[in-house]
Formats: sequence, structure tokens, C-alpha cells
Amino acid sequence: MPRIQRQHERERTREERAHGLEWFLHAAGRAAAVWGPASRGDLSAPVVHRHDAFEQASEHELGTFTIETDSEGHHYASRKDEKPPMTHH
Repeated sequence: MPRIQRQHERERTREERAHGLEWFLHAAGRAAAVWGPASRGDLSAPVVHRHDAFEQASEHELGTFTIETDSEGHHYASRKDEKPPMTHH
């Protein structure tokens, strides 16, 4: 492939990426106009656990899953009481 053609393809990719970023920033700006700016809070503050009924129910639900890793390194969750998924070759 000629060098000029490869360079043209890279420029097109940059333009496409710039268009994607422009689209995202436009959507984020519209969302902020409707719902207000994102609340960031103190990122260095520890997570506060409320130990309420919702959190207990979430912990119980998460306890019914096990994390699996396939031969390609992909991670997925499966319920402990389900049969293992079939493998595809």
C-alpha cells in the first residue's frame, strides 16, 4: 500500500475520532443542561457503607455469583446454583 494512502487512512481515522469526541461532548453538555453538572465529591474519601437493608440485599444477591475466567482471560459471573456454560471451540 502506498505511503500516501496509508497516511490518508490515518487522517480519516483521526477525523472520525474527533467527530466521536465532539458527539460525546455535545451529549454530555445536553445532559448537564437538563440534570445539572456531575457530582464528583471528594475522590479521596473512603466509600461509606450504610449497612442498610438495600446493601444487605445486594450483598446476599452478589453472594449467589461466582467469578469465572475462560481460557482467553475473559471474566464473567455465573450463579453458583447453575450448570457451567457450554464451551465453544
